[in-house]
Amino acid sequence: MRNYATQMEAARKGIVTPEMEIVAKKERMTAEELMPLVASGKVAICANKNHKCINPEGVGSMLQTKINVNLGVSRDCKDMNVELEKVMAAVHMGAHAIMDLSSHGDTIPFRRKLTAECPAMIGTVPVYDSVIHYQRDLDTLTAKDFIDVVRLHAEDGVDFVTLHCGITRKTIEQIKQHKRKTNIVSRGGSLVFAWMTMTGEENPFYEYFDEILDICREYDVTISLGDACRPGCLADGSDVCQIEELVRLGELTKRAWERDVQVMVEGPGHMPMDQIAANMKLQQTICSGAPFYVLGPIVTDIAPGYDHITSAIGGAIAAASGAAFLCYVTPAEHLALPNVEDVKQGIIASKIAAHAGDIAKGVRGAREIDDQMADARRALDWEAQWACAIDPETAKAIREERKPEHDDTCSMCGKFCAVRSMNKALAGEHIDIL
Repeated sequence: MRNYATQMEAARKGIVTPEMEIVAKKERMTAEELMPLVASGKVAICANKNHKCINPEGVGSMLQTKINVNLGVSRDCKDMNVELEKVMAAVHMGAHAIMDLSSHGDTIPFRRKLTAECPAMIGTVPVYDSVIHYQRDLDTLTAKDFIDVVRLHAEDGVDFVTLHCGITRKTIEQIKQHKRKTNIVSRGGSLVFAWMTMTGEENPFYEYFDEILDICREYDVTISLGDACRPGCLADGSDVCQIEELVRLGELTKRAWERDVQVMVEGPGHMPMDQIAANMKLQQTICSGAPFYVLGPIVTDIAPGYDHITSAIGGAIAAASGAAFLCYVTPAEHLALPNVEDVKQGIIASKIAAHAGDIAKGVRGAREIDDQMADARRALDWEAQWACAIDPETAKAIREERKPEHDDTCSMCGKFCAVRSMNKALAGEHIDIL
């Protein structure tokens, strides 16, 4: 039987948990190196005690940057089997977390199936589920209703919950005064904002934060402090609403840590490239090094259909500057629910961004696979190149579709191949071009 409530409490007591041992091995660390990072909150191991099949991961700026995939059924796309297909494809492609953002129908079976069968971290946004669970209009729900859904998700084995705790009654006046171009684009944040506006009451996730901490401590659920005021366009990047909320999230982070509850902090959003690194450093300072979980950031507003690329650009900069967790963005962002191919494109783009960031910030062993790829390319060893590739199937398909005349070249260069010429020249061999 566990003699600790959470991974953070175990670390503070000097107890090496099975999850710490697994994460340490993945990160090429010793458990003794990892433990103080978990104890201080700089690393979160999101592992609900009821999620029995989890393959634990650590989330922290000094570890490998992790990837989250958003999925779930909606009123317009309600096929649960299709969503499960996406989940399994996402895990196969290397996603570390699945966020169930379902907003239609009976969400309990899908969520419980995830925590029963999926080895990745599972996250949810309980405020979405509140309206669906009770089948009542938003303004008829009470603070207790919202908190009870948090408990339901914790009991079901969810590893982290996104809670928009940082917006308060004060935020309503700020939004009205500062005239953002896109107001609040966070779906959960907008629901909390709307509830406060209609009822005249304080944000229940802020007002009853201590009760939420009790629930999260009981089940070892990590709180992902949602950024309701994340910028939804470049013009709103780093504005007073975003920064003021971040300050409050920093205060809530410390309150959670006092109860041994693990925390991640969510961040932007749309943002010009030149603001990203500064935002990462600001969050690290205000939130005392708590893992930063970013959506993108998306670096231009004008590329619908290609936002997996705009977010990969921002994600690479963010990861290199200290972000710990990238929420993938697909080509369908701003347009539709992603299909299986969209999910693949989003994951690959995010993995590239995360890996590039890990190389830049010197994560242990991050560049080894790149050096192996360089060796394989120098040797014109195609099988070794596939073994190193992030997406070997696509790489193989492109080469197979445009096969060269000679296997030791590609159809771009043929015998003009620089690698082939140099290998022959250095070996003292005749270099035949024609």
